[in-house]
Amino acid sequence: MTNGKSIRLTQQGIPPRADLREMLRAHIASRGLSCMEAAAARRGRAMASPAALAAYRAAIRAAVRGFYGDLSAGAAAPPPLVTPVSVFAHPGFRVENVRFESWPGWEVNASVFVPAGTGPFPVVICPCGHGPKTQAPHQLPPAYFARAGYLAITFDPPMFGEKAAGNNHFNDGVRDYLIGRTSSRYFISDAIRCIDYAATRADADLSRGVAMTGVSGGGTTTTFAALLDDRIVVIGPACCVTPLADLDITQCYCGCPETHPFGRYAAGIDEVDLLCAAAPTPCMLMAGAKDPVFRIEDTRRLAELAAGFYAASGVSERFVFSVDPGDHDYPPEQARAFTRFMNRWLRGEPDRAVPELPDAAFAMLPDDELRCHPRADVNMLTLVAAEADALAAARDRSRAAVRRAAAAVAGVTGPAAAPEAEVGAPFRVWTHDWRPVMLRPAPGIELPATLLTAHAAGPRPAILHLDDAGRHRLLHRQGCLSAAMRFLGGGDRPVFNLLTVDLRGWGDTAPAMYPYEMAGWGSVDRYLAYATAALGDPIMAMRIRDALSALAWLRARPEVDQDGIVVTGCGVGAIVALHIAAIDAELAGVVAWEGLSSFRSLIAAELYPWPADAFLPNALKHYDLPDLAAAAACPVRLLGLRDGVGAAMADDETRAYREAPQVKAGSDSGAEAIVAAIHELFAERDSR
Repeated sequence: MTNGKSIRLTQQGIPPRADLREMLRAHIASRGLSCMEAAAARRGRAMASPAALAAYRAAIRAAVRGFYGDLSAGAAAPPPLVTPVSVFAHPGFRVENVRFESWPGWEVNASVFVPAGTGPFPVVICPCGHGPKTQAPHQLPPAYFARAGYLAITFDPPMFGEKAAGNNHFNDGVRDYLIGRTSSRYFISDAIRCIDYAATRADADLSRGVAMTGVSGGGTTTTFAALLDDRIVVIGPACCVTPLADLDITQCYCGCPETHPFGRYAAGIDEVDLLCAAAPTPCMLMAGAKDPVFRIEDTRRLAELAAGFYAASGVSERFVFSVDPGDHDYPPEQARAFTRFMNRWLRGEPDRAVPELPDAAFAMLPDDELRCHPRADVNMLTLVAAEADALAAARDRSRAAVRRAAAAVAGVTGPAAAPEAEVGAPFRVWTHDWRPVMLRPAPGIELPATLLTAHAAGPRPAILHLDDAGRHRLLHRQGCLSAAMRFLGGGDRPVFNLLTVDLRGWGDTAPAMYPYEMAGWGSVDRYLAYATAALGDPIMAMRIRDALSALAWLRARPEVDQDGIVVTGCGVGAIVALHIAAIDAELAGVVAWEGLSSFRSLIAAELYPWPADAFLPNALKHYDLPDLAAAAACPVRLLGLRDGVGAAMADDETRAYREAPQVKAGSDSGAEAIVAAIHELFAERDSR
């Protein structure tokens, strides 16, 4: 500042209307809140009449079933083939360890806590949260239930205990998005398959149905499973729900992919909807007063909504909200309280005594007494890979089919219109004019861009560049983009125009870190992947539309030869560039370097360096990246492709890309190779 006045530099960028680092989160939150407001309005209308209530419950249940498709579990599924493993006796109960399949080759490692006596016993299924069944919150409740006369079944969730190998539900969960699935299916099918297993036991009484209860992720499994299996007649979710508008949307909690099925927000499935749609199923919602994630004030508001809905349904006594003084846990007090609830609603014996055992009676069992030794060679990774291969075998790879699918997956419904734009004054830098640009392709979205136009007669060919590391990275100090547009000239060689743009979430628009991303499972890319998948509009689809919008704007510039535009992209920007090649039929060419070789290679990689938001939901139902290149109506040059683990691919490993005559792929992604490829396409265009 000078004398209290702000100084505006000559080539300062266009001032944004909002903080660019908050822009994308605000956009996602605004859309998410609109979905939740619509959900709240639907709940309100449902209370108008019994018929409206029934229609509401049916709609929510149908939407939840749509998230899962066909599960290999349920009352109609064949009885499981059971492998007994071991039995251990303890005062008041015994533990039987067994294995059975939930998916082909995928085994549930079930520990069955059987009460003393001969039975038959009512059944409670106890799915675990984020931890193995050997931990206290997952082991002690079923032990208490068994002492209280219930046959209780618990099992490890993916990523924990004996289900750890190949089942990192963060890294592996996003793989399911690629094939149009939700990773929640593993958690849900295991829980429902435990009911199928219980139905085979002579000492299990399913005549009145079963109960299900769990803490954290186990509670989430409970709330979803209750809408999928009518045999679940009593539920006890613990420490697992708050309104999505709070924790997930405005607090930007990254959470887990399995809690964000594709289109969940768009379908208006709030956490309270899961509970309301379960009515008249008796529900005891449990919470910890000091829970650091599911904050009690947020959960209390949700509980009030659910209680009101149960009251409107004429079953107010079937919903109970129970708060214990602890935090994110399932302590003995909760187990006692839920046992009383089950006694009333599952046994039909509200006055039945419950054991008031001192905490010392809840001795932890040795880990070895809960081991089932399930197969490790079939896991989330291998199951998704097998489904991806089946999809590939049935895929229509015709150009027309791939182009239609690419547009549909990206949410493109017609030709892109040039967006609103603000353009700064030109600033001469040797052979080009530099102009700062702000593109506004959608409400609340601003894309900083830089336009460089050549000092040459008439419209000139142009490059549209997409870089996930920032739009100026390859301009700096005569980087390869500067060389490609022939900055500083050189003899009689033609110079080219350039538009380089930060697509949403890249460069200057990269979201600032938020508090929950301090957790080991949190990150900005995971938040973007999960939240936008729940919107039914993945962040990669948004970026593809951004790029098409930028392309439309560039074509409309008088300095640009609209038939002479080459799109370039690197890193994740290469994925966007390949989609543009398939969707837009008027390009002069596409050059992409150091991009992903295929979505299929992401599934093959146990560990990958690519961001979670690069996993484009539903893509592998229709095409893979080589299919996009083959469907392009323009020449495509691919340099230095990298596979799912980030390893550079040799020339002989790029066969899938070389089958189409317009595609050339090579391993050299150096600056000279990039510039040569771009100039080759301009030369080919001039010769046509």
